Amino acid sequence: MTRLALITNEPPPYRIPVFNRIARIPGITLQVIFCARREPNRHWDLPAFEFDHCFLNERITTVKGRYIHNNPDVVLALKRFGPDVIVTDGLNPTQLYAFGYAMVKGIPHVPLTDGTYESELNLSKVHKLIRRIVYGRSKAYLSASMGGQRLFESYGVVPEQCFKSYLCIDNDAYQSTPQHEGDKFDLIFCGRMVPEKGPMFALEVAEEVSRRLGRKASILFVGSGSEEQRVKSAAEGKKSRVVAYFHGFAKQGELPSLYRSARLFLFPTHADVWGVVANEACAAGLPVIVTPYAGAAGELVVHGENGFVAELDVGRWADHATSLLRDQTMWEKFSRRSLTLVREYSFDNAAMGVADACRYALSSGASRKASRAMSS
Repeated sequence: MTRLALITNEPPPYRIPVFNRIARIPGITLQVIFCARREPNRHWDLPAFEFDHCFLNERITTVKGRYIHNNPDVVLALKRFGPDVIVTDGLNPTQLYAFGYAMVKGIPHVPLTDGTYESELNLSKVHKLIRRIVYGRSKAYLSASMGGQRLFESYGVVPEQCFKSYLCIDNDAYQSTPQHEGDKFDLIFCGRMVPEKGPMFALEVAEEVSRRLGRKASILFVGSGSEEQRVKSAAEGKKSRVVAYFHGFAKQGELPSLYRSARLFLFPTHADVWGVVANEACAAGLPVIVTPYAGAAGELVVHGENGFVAELDVGRWADHATSLLRDQTMWEKFSRRSLTLVREYSFDNAAMGVADACRYALSSGASRKASRAMSS
């Protein structure tokens, strides 16, 4: 029986189902060690925990808007559990304590990152040195995307050591939601209403789509944040062309029906290491227009197949949106492709990625096939 300890910042709703599935895999005893019960800016609805877990004494510092966890008691938690392999999700001080414990005890270490090569290009020399040390002494590597694998490879990791644990959602919950009755919104924006997510840009795209279609365009905004009032005020000035509805913050259970009430998802982010909202839109059968600054771009959202990847240019986005809204055959083709592509991004596959990486780490470089055979 392999005892797996996984250290992460807080319980995110898109990872808890993965942990639940890891705990069910024969031959693995899982304990998840959380640095905090919830970070201050999170308002998530959490699914049931079906795995062994513990919460450390919270010690959170805010640095440039980011929450830094510093929990020395992670060492005591690891001593109590006695892991055979340690997975750390991130490089906060807490995860570094766990890495140090693994090195002292001779326990295989596996880093898990949501980051990408592109998202970490501008890190400081100190941050890159820490990664060089951690990655240079780890046995296997887990990423949420191909961009994450490219990040590991930039530090000299070979592809054979890399495994995927995708960020994913409950695809079935979206696909089993009844079709929306009545007229649909042309466009939907879903996410935090903050400048870096681009809600004002989405409104400008809706206005330009209206000009191209020769009618009013409709857009649904789902989310809350510092830009909400500004976007609402701007929408008032565009009422002759745009019908904008603001739903506000939505709970997880509301999201499937909200996505299904629209035809096309706009994801104008300035920077996202992945973008789970793209999973949500694809699972609801929506084509997606996204910037190249989201990890999902080029992986889950493939240009010309289930959406478009484009720079933040209102005219270009309006061209793409108009072509999909005018051509039902094209829209249906893109919709089907979204549903196909998102299938790989499942909780079961994400859990198996973690299990495969840990078996590989324990086998000291055995092939994936051989590492699977070890647990059968």
